[in-house]
Amino acid sequence: MLRFAQLCEAVAGTTKKLEKRRLVADYFRMQPEQTASQAAIFLSGKVYPAFSERTLSVGGAIVWRAVQQLTGKSEEEMAEAYRRHGDLGAAARDLWPPEFTGSVLMLPDLAKLLDDIATARGPAAKQQHVTALLQQCSALEAKYAIKLLVGDLRIGMRESLVEEAIAAAYERTELAVRGANMLLGDIGETLRLAAEGRLQEARMRLFHPLGFMLAAEVKSSEEAISYITDAHVEDKYDGIRAQVHCGDGRVRIFSRTQDEISESFPELIPIFASSPEPLVLDGEILAWSLLTDGSGSAEAGSALPFSALQRRLGRKRVSEKMMQDVPVVYVAFDVLYAGGELTIDRPLRERSEMLTQIISRFPVVTAQRTLANRQGNLLFDEAGKIGAAFPRLLRAPCISAQTADEIDRLFVEARARGNEGLMMKNVNSLYAPGRRGHAWLKMKRELATLDCVITGVEFGNGRRAGVLSDYTFAVRGPEGQLMNIGKAYSGLTDAEIAEMTEWFKQHTLTDFGHFRLVEPKIVLEVAFNNIMRSERHESGFALRFPRIVRLRPDKPPEEADTVKRVEEIYMSQHRAE
Repeated sequence: MLRFAQLCEAVAGTTKKLEKRRLVADYFRMQPEQTASQAAIFLSGKVYPAFSERTLSVGGAIVWRAVQQLTGKSEEEMAEAYRRHGDLGAAARDLWPPEFTGSVLMLPDLAKLLDDIATARGPAAKQQHVTALLQQCSALEAKYAIKLLVGDLRIGMRESLVEEAIAAAYERTELAVRGANMLLGDIGETLRLAAEGRLQEARMRLFHPLGFMLAAEVKSSEEAISYITDAHVEDKYDGIRAQVHCGDGRVRIFSRTQDEISESFPELIPIFASSPEPLVLDGEILAWSLLTDGSGSAEAGSALPFSALQRRLGRKRVSEKMMQDVPVVYVAFDVLYAGGELTIDRPLRERSEMLTQIISRFPVVTAQRTLANRQGNLLFDEAGKIGAAFPRLLRAPCISAQTADEIDRLFVEARARGNEGLMMKNVNSLYAPGRRGHAWLKMKRELATLDCVITGVEFGNGRRAGVLSDYTFAVRGPEGQLMNIGKAYSGLTDAEIAEMTEWFKQHTLTDFGHFRLVEPKIVLEVAFNNIMRSERHESGFALRFPRIVRLRPDKPPEEADTVKRVEEIYMSQHRAE
């Protein structure tokens, strides 16, 4: 465990990707296969491999109380250390008792202790096991054990970089390692196969989330054309990205954060359970309005704003009324697995043709589309209720564009339909899981916004005196640390605030009465008038008149915007003056 913690500290200490890869590859070569395999999972930021449905179910508050118990520090001392680092693991290292020397805990032992925590029932039992684990750690070991416990390793490693390190350590090709990990959903097993020269034996294991290909943002059609001269253009929908795995009657749906969200959309399950073949599809879940002329004939439907879909998110039980009030559809725009093989290494042009054929083979009749109405037409029964014939599955309409004028026209049309903007994709691009590049581009609304992480909450005033409605939020610094940039209290509905209040109460790190430090897990999209230099916040900037656009449950904290992005917006504003 000590050697692993030292590795993490060294990796966190460099910003150079090649150096991170070298450090990890050297570590793998020097460790027994079992230890290296476990380390690969941990370095990916997980406790269990992607295919596993196991979770620790440990909140930051449980770990906070365990640290406080072991260190004997007051709430104020704990909070001061946390504010200094913005990270519970780093804060604990500062406070750790010198008598806890650790250095005897091996990585497989750590894995066993984590299993004990996962199987423990109830907060008291879990805290007891967390305390027992941390008692065996030195200060440095405790720092990284805590980071694993709260799911926030934050050392600049992604699973793709772990794959590269495995390839370097065992002299395999990155393509072979990446392919095996995609098939298995287990970076630890992938390492074992690489070490033994058996990567070719990997076989597809469905029902684990694959990495989502991401898009780079462009500000204009001219910029888009500079990257892609023959663009495959789709609307950028205002829903949540979702990956569907189906086969043999089984269905699992994953969000972009790789969390399973199947329970939130039960009406989609029968559609995909009817799939005639095993598939992995990439697409978007949208809230949809159903229009009728009153005579029973169907008219075109259209996507509803994200705020409508939010009512469906995070629910383990969805009532029939909720399904009728907020109908949803799945708009598929890519296929990652079909015909018994991964399709990610085929060009988009081929995948697009495959997807069209796949959707047409579904037993459920899907909507007919025209380029004039690129959202598609939806049918429902004569009573206007959602019935079995309601087509939940749509093929994302697409069109080619070669000029900036064409893209500008399509952008205006997409915005008129209520969508965020456009997605533009290179027709020859391969699907690169978990990577962002200029093969896929997105062009959104003109107004600048930032995705920020909530770090603190306060009770409101007046009719909001009993709810946590005022949010302090942060962006990511150069080393991934969270740096506060502002505070906002307007933009969410009363229902959203009430729901978030309950969440924050369950995920409070320290309670100062009126103000609470909370686990940095919730992402907000924040709009503002402009950005100012400020010494008040750690980021060095402040937002003028910030307001909350929406919650972003589809976005993990590590993908929040950065101080660098804030500075870019600040500089662009000053150039325009």
